[in-house]
Order: sequence, then structure tokens, then C-alpha cells
Amino acid sequence: MTRSRLKSNLGALKRECMPRHHVTEDEVGRIEQGKFIEDHRVMCYIACVYRTVLVVRDGRLDRRMINSEVDLLFPRNMRTAVKNAVADCAYLQDEYDDFCEAMFYVTKCIYETDPDNFVFP
Repeated sequence: MTRSRLKSNLGALKRECMPRHHVTEDEVGRIEQGKFIEDHRVMCYIACVYRTVLVVRDGRLDRRMINSEVDLLFPRNMRTAVKNAVADCAYLQDEYDDFCEAMFYVTKCIYETDPDNFVFP
């Protein structure tokens, strides 16, 4: 799997989650470049992506499930870095009662931890 193939595969998530949360390409199209708009609809779009990829259990990101998905979807040369960034940031979900808000800040942290290996639809 290449990075561009991964991006192409993730496009289906974007097409599914954008209309559900009434967000536009202008609002979510540059998340991968670090543009995180602090709007609850954007936050819930990010949460939708995680739910749709099935890496949420009991209202929390499940690191074991994420690691399995990373192994399946990501290019081999990105896997360790992505898993490390998730491990470094997953604790942030404990700081928020709102799941959408928690997923937003975890994702922002993952980007800030390793922007070169960050991929998001």
C-alpha cells in the first residue's frame, strides 16, 4: 500500500462523514495539512471517521484496534511512526467528556506529533 492509495481508500470515509455532520471541504479538506477548525461539526466529522473505521470501543479510541487497522491500511514505512503518535496522544481523550471534542484534540495531537506521517480524509 502506498500513501496515495491509502488516501484514495480513505476518501470513502470523507464522503460518508461530511454530509452526516454538515461540513464542507473548506472546513475539513486541509486537516491533513494541520488546519483544525474548532467547530463542533468538524469535531464530530473527525469522530465519525474513527467510528466508521471501527477503532472505537465503549466510546473511546481503542489503541489495539487502531494498531490493527494501521497494520492493514498504512504503508509499511509509516506504521511504527503512526502507532507511536497515537500512543503519545491517546491519553488526551480522558480530558474531555464530549467524544467529538476528544477525537478532535487527539487527532490534532497526532498531527503535531508527526505531521510527515499524518494521513486523514
